[in-house]
Amino acid sequence: MSTKIFRDIAHARAGDKGNRSSVNVFVYEQRHYEAVSRQLTPQRLKQHFAGLLKGEIKRYDLPQLGGFNFVMDEALEGGVNESLNLDTHGKSWSSLILGLSVEVD
Repeated sequence: MSTKIFRDIAHARAGDKGNRSSVNVFVYEQRHYEAVSRQLTPQRLKQHFAGLLKGEIKRYDLPQLGGFNFVMDEALEGGVNESLNLDTHGKSWSSLILGLSVEVD
């Protein structure tokens, strides 16, 4: 086992609508899918980003594509048009998630 950062084994795309962010994470190699499946969970995101992710997080598995879709409610401080924060776009979440560590064989 070795520790990597998700961005070493996966890429992500994100979008937002209102106060909801959708992040898609796809492994570069199918052999990493199971490790990501075990370790990149809604519970982990909720725990790691507890002060930022205030709503429900749902994960949709896309095994044939080697990916996962995370739909995160109350994730953008009200959304682009409601927040005083400088960057409340969903794209920030893809970068934050890819910065987490992962254990791989």
